[in-house]
Amino acid sequence: MTEVVRETREMIAGMTPELKPGHYVFCAAGDQDWASLQPLAMFREVEGVSVILERRTAEAAGFATEAPMALITLNVYSALGGVGLTAAVSGALAAAGIACNMVAALRHDHVFVPAQQAEGAMRILLDLQASASVP
Repeated sequence: MTEVVRETREMIAGMTPELKPGHYVFCAAGDQDWASLQPLAMFREVEGVSVILERRTAEAAGFATEAPMALITLNVYSALGGVGLTAAVSGALAAAGIACNMVAALRHDHVFVPAQQAEGAMRILLDLQASASVP
């Protein structure tokens, strides 16, 4: 089993960001059978179900797709109770004027950034990782 990392500096030093192929959009599924859309993620909010869909799936289902996002996965097994990874990542991106939406799952954290800023976001995250790796 892979070791879960809890210490802030270790999480950042080990995050190994990976830009995934494709583009994604956040959608309000409403009364639609969202499960049939095979969302990457979903969250039930007071206003209804929000889903994250591959852009092509969203287009085919008639959802608005004008804000495509790129997906960057942080390949560190960060503890759910770990403190600081989300703040470090979102803070570094915010300092560069890059919006991000963080999604934490059981094993990894995932960062959604505007598709046109994906390469810049990757450079920032790799620099952040390198700075945490220096003693």
